[in-house]
Amino acid sequence: MRASNASPGGNAAGSPAPDGAGRPLVVTGAIAAGAAAAAGLAVLTLLVLVGWIAAPHAGLGLTGVLRTAAMLWLIGHHVGFSLPGAGRIGMLPLGLVLLPGALLWRAGRWVVRAGGVIRLRHVGYAALALAVPYALVAGALALASRSAQAAPSAPQAVICGFLLALVAGGLGGARARAPWAQLTRLLPDRPRSVIIGMVGALAVLVVCGAVLAGASLAMHIGQYATLSRSLEPGAIGSVLLLVTQVAYVPNAIVWAIAFTLGPGFAFGTGTMVAPTGAALGQLPAFPLLAALPQSSGLHNGAPPWLSVAVLALPYVAGCVAGLLLVRAAPTPALEVAPLWGLACGAATGGVLGVLAAFSGGPLGDGRLAAVGPSGWQVGAVAALEIGISSAVTAGVANWLRLGGRIRRAAAPEGTAGDSGQRAAAWLPRPRRSGAEADSAHTIYLDPWAGDTASEPPPPPRGPSALP
Repeated sequence: MRASNASPGGNAAGSPAPDGAGRPLVVTGAIAAGAAAAAGLAVLTLLVLVGWIAAPHAGLGLTGVLRTAAMLWLIGHHVGFSLPGAGRIGMLPLGLVLLPGALLWRAGRWVVRAGGVIRLRHVGYAALALAVPYALVAGALALASRSAQAAPSAPQAVICGFLLALVAGGLGGARARAPWAQLTRLLPDRPRSVIIGMVGALAVLVVCGAVLAGASLAMHIGQYATLSRSLEPGAIGSVLLLVTQVAYVPNAIVWAIAFTLGPGFAFGTGTMVAPTGAALGQLPAFPLLAALPQSSGLHNGAPPWLSVAVLALPYVAGCVAGLLLVRAAPTPALEVAPLWGLACGAATGGVLGVLAAFSGGPLGDGRLAAVGPSGWQVGAVAALEIGISSAVTAGVANWLRLGGRIRRAAAPEGTAGDSGQRAAAWLPRPRRSGAEADSAHTIYLDPWAGDTASEPPPPPRGPSALP
């Protein structure tokens, strides 16, 4: 297929055709996929080179540096790997996904513009043209970076690379064709209101999770400093260690959200961290893990009401989702508002379940084979807590909204005993213009006039009564 149906001299609007509009869209997508992959590899190779130069005793040659950079690139796409004698490593930093995601966003925009994609519905073809070659590049890098020390999963590299390129590139290409307001208007009214409520609930939970994780780390800042000094990373090593911890910050936020929901998370088999208590074993010497509580309760010496307040945060998020849902709804519907609130909770639970599943993973086959929250438990509990609170809030807010409209419509304009004016208050008033608008007379039509046809008409009054 061709990139555009526009004429050779210009597009449908008469403007000059973009560069590359004459080449097939698959070629444009392959060029963008190669450029995005090369840019990501270049950034990570630079970081590995800095660490290699700062620590030459690591024993890696230039080939090992390139393999390590390719491994980090695959980890950025959430591709797990296996270590001989240790097992599978799947607890990967979510923050590293932002690098390939941003590059693929830009690549999707370039494919749409350079490929001459005019119609918004054709953006999906551009996303596929980008995702397919990008997945092939990811699979090739997974095979090329295999060594005796680590072996990444090639099937997972193909699948994760394809999905990330399809989503990020598709969103970038769609944004290149239309603003967000126009894109959201393409959705039906009710599903759009559900998505708005879901985004509101997720925003509240992310903010609360970030505050909770930051407060926990601040309360254990002494232990954090002790762990950092015990590693003796040096100047450059400290920078690389800080970058690694920043990459794991999204994982910490998701774990804090799972903590507020109730299921909590684990850091090893037989361990648990939840508002009701914590039971942990020996932890790796990673400074960010100092934020984990080591004893029962939310924190050492924290009052019990703090645990209750933390558990109430998901219900607050559900209330916010219900209010946004009713506000964004096209028309008030009293009987279905709670059902859409439940749908909003189910959507939020599905997103949180996926995030929880990706935020954890095994760290070998030993005691740390279970690390992080359970995806299905977080999703199920979030769907119930947020769904119920959102349904109740949406029902109450919608009832108040409908009740206010009914009261305003039923309010009489004259005396309380005038039934004719009460009936006229329910009728829409026609717009008046010109001389009618300047006149002080208003004519009301009685729709029930035919019901009194058997009654004698009242005697005429005024000048019309004269013969």
